[in-house]
Amino acid sequence: MFECEVKNWQGEQVGQKTFDLRVAKEETAAHIVHRALVRQMTNARQGTASTKTRSEVRGGGRKPWRQKGTGRARAGSIRSPLWRGGGVIFGPKPRDYNLKMNRKERRLALRTAFASRLEDLIVVEEFSEQFSRPKTKDLVGAIARWGAPADEKTLLILSERSENVYLSARNAEKVKLIVADQLNVYDLLHADKIVVTASALEKIQEVYSD
Repeated sequence: MFECEVKNWQGEQVGQKTFDLRVAKEETAAHIVHRALVRQMTNARQGTASTKTRSEVRGGGRKPWRQKGTGRARAGSIRSPLWRGGGVIFGPKPRDYNLKMNRKERRLALRTAFASRLEDLIVVEEFSEQFSRPKTKDLVGAIARWGAPADEKTLLILSERSENVYLSARNAEKVKLIVADQLNVYDLLHADKIVVTASALEKIQEVYSD
C-alpha cells in the first residue's frame, strides 16, 4: 500500500490518496525492470541498417593485374574490402531486433518501475476543465506550483486525453504527456518528476492490477 498527497490547481494540499500495486521482490526488481527497459529500447529499433559485401558492390569482375611479375601484392578484385570503394566485412544487415517478454512480466516491471518513483510522484486533482483553450504558459506554471521545476523533465499522466491539455503540453520542451493505459518503463524512469491525476492513478490500478 502506497500513500501520497493530493494537490489542487493552486498547488495546495487537499487530501491523501492511497493506491495498491503488486511489485517485484526487492532482490529481483532491478533485474526485471532492466529487462523490460532493454526490450522496449531494442524493439524501437528499425533494423534497416545495411551495408554491401564484396559480392554486392558494383564492379570488380576483372583481375586488376596479373598474378606474378609486377612486384605488387597479388589482387583478384578492385572491390576487395581492403580497397577503397570495396565491400564491407561483417557490416550490418537488415534484421529483427525484437525481444520477447511475457505479458505478466511486462506488467510487473511497469508496476515496479512506477512504485520505485514514489518519491518523485506528484498526485493532483483533475484539471482539464481549467483549459478552455490551449495555453502552454498556464500548464507550465501549474506544474511548477505542484513541485516540478521548469528545468526538469516532467511526465504528465492523465486518465484520458484532453485536447486542450495535450496541445498545451506539446509545446513545452520538458513536459511529456501520456495516457494512463499507455505507461511504459522508459518514460517512467527517464522523467525527473511524474505528475499524475487522481483519476489516472485509479485507472493505473485498474489496468495494471493483474
